[in-house]
Amino acid sequence: MTATALATRPARSVTLRRALTRLRRWGHTIENQMAVGLVLFSTTVAVLVTYFPEQTPFTSLMLPVVLGSILLGPRTLPWFVLYDMALLTYCVSQQESITPRTLGATAVQFSIALVVLVTSFRRTRLGVAGLRGETMFVDLRDRILDQGRLPGLPPGWAVESALRSAGGTAFAGDFIVAAEAPDHRSVQIVVVDVSGKGEAAGTRALLLSGAFGGLIGALPADGFLPAANAYLLRQDWDEGFATAIHLWLDLTTGDFEVRTAGHPPAVHRLAGPGRWSVLRTDGPVLGLIDDADFDVARGRLGVGDAVLLYTDGMVEEPRRDIDLGIDRMLGEAESILRGSFVGAAERLATQVGSKDDDRAVLVVHRAG
Repeated sequence: MTATALATRPARSVTLRRALTRLRRWGHTIENQMAVGLVLFSTTVAVLVTYFPEQTPFTSLMLPVVLGSILLGPRTLPWFVLYDMALLTYCVSQQESITPRTLGATAVQFSIALVVLVTSFRRTRLGVAGLRGETMFVDLRDRILDQGRLPGLPPGWAVESALRSAGGTAFAGDFIVAAEAPDHRSVQIVVVDVSGKGEAAGTRALLLSGAFGGLIGALPADGFLPAANAYLLRQDWDEGFATAIHLWLDLTTGDFEVRTAGHPPAVHRLAGPGRWSVLRTDGPVLGLIDDADFDVARGRLGVGDAVLLYTDGMVEEPRRDIDLGIDRMLGEAESILRGSFVGAAERLATQVGSKDDDRAVLVVHRAG
């Protein structure tokens, strides 16, 4: 490495730090401007309520409080709510006659302000609130989905995936991570089911999707599950386990390897006889046993063949054996995939499985 390159790195680092500092200052400036605007708005409303009571509803002071809960951060919001409550007290004291209805409206407004105040204290743990907090969660959700974005495969190959969360929420405990080899001759795909479901598992799924995304692109096929298991053990979570199924596929020959970690088995469809075969492999759940071994099932995808990976939400239901669930899924898959594999994953995830559990399905098809 040249001296010029070594000198450029610190310069870039300083430039990045300065840019981040300017961004933070800009964010604080915008929030301060919104706070000043809301204070002026609240004051204007208080004046209207005091001097024009016939034209201005007494409850109008709640509008700036609600706007503040959306726009202001957790440091500024409590002071703004207290200021608004002081204005409300002043407006009540200036009323010519205080009726039971006025007292009731005042009590309701104080209750709403108290709820906003308590919420702002809870948001202090996160450090952001309102629209910025929602934007962060949307960004986190999009990053989970981006991790599962499947690489473009060469002509003759088709791969589709679908994710469904319990209750239709945006966060799920199931996710998919994929990586293509630098020489574009093979691809690795892993389908993971984190313990829990819905939003409860979404945070762990986010962390694991990033970690597994780095592992799957840096390790050979037989090294991924042991490394993922070691990573989960280091986290020492109370609910730190996950199941996974890993597929390595040679895009030139069609040879593939499947390994599972406490996960439902993959299924392989042979185009000739049109039969599905279950690829059973053994391996413990990730995050429970140190130095675990994971068996491998090998096969080859010929023209027209397909392999299907899925999570337990596709085949498990209360009081039903998982083998019966697999048989039902394969029966649906045979009718859904007959004639065309386009949209196969979406159709399977929609029509098969438990609506009360997260579901993920991935279909790899060799078209020609």
